[in-house]
Amino acid sequence: MSTTIKPWALILGASSGFGQATAIKLAQDGFNILGVHLDRKATMPVVEETIKAIEATGNKALFYNVNAADPKKREEILDNLQDLFKQEPGEIKVLLHTLAFGVTKKYITEEKANEVEESQMDMTLRVMAHTLVYWTQEAFHRDLLKKGARIFAMTSSGGHRVIENYGPVSAAKAALESHIRQLSIELAPYGITANSIQAGVTDTPALRKIPGHEILVKEATDRNPSGRLTTPEDVADIISLLVDPRANWLTGNIIRVDGGEDIIV
Repeated sequence: MSTTIKPWALILGASSGFGQATAIKLAQDGFNILGVHLDRKATMPVVEETIKAIEATGNKALFYNVNAADPKKREEILDNLQDLFKQEPGEIKVLLHTLAFGVTKKYITEEKANEVEESQMDMTLRVMAHTLVYWTQEAFHRDLLKKGARIFAMTSSGGHRVIENYGPVSAAKAALESHIRQLSIELAPYGITANSIQAGVTDTPALRKIPGHEILVKEATDRNPSGRLTTPEDVADIISLLVDPRANWLTGNIIRVDGGEDIIV
């Protein structure tokens, strides 16, 4: 008698925005969700609502409120997942990186004290880009990522455009896209795909932290052919589609999920 292997989605940044919407959507598709997030007490009610929405589908919600860039926490979480899989066979079929914790500051200003600092730049790149590589390495070597697994990373048009104060995050997005390309080639022999998802401007907690985000929202709404912003659910629906086994030849791409917003001048 064969044992059913349960699919899991590991979502880095699962408590809001793209991560939250994708967690709920994939749970509706039959996935258990392993969510990593960093929230203070004020935003924990949203996390609890997300967990309830996942569990309402009949699937598991295993959430960790930790710093995803902490190597020890990463090891502890994957240790726990391995132990769980010994009792209830499973594997990570989706790894979504949507961490949005960085600095939005200019590189050059008349007052040097207002410029981005070296430690801030390093932190932004480490959290918003390099963590993708480290989580993928750890999951791969633990044999948690197998043939048919999908890796996704959330990027933005800021990865190739100049937006005021967005320099450090723009650099992180460009690095993230580069990491995805490299992973797509190195993981191809194992049947694992990796793609960047470039969402249009979306009203998320991360967006609201960008100075002048109101201008970005207005410009995107005016420019988008559909006259509206992208939503987290738009992105979650596309990821749900790309999990299909028939998408196994799609890898190394930057996939725009923006209703055509980025191609409008």
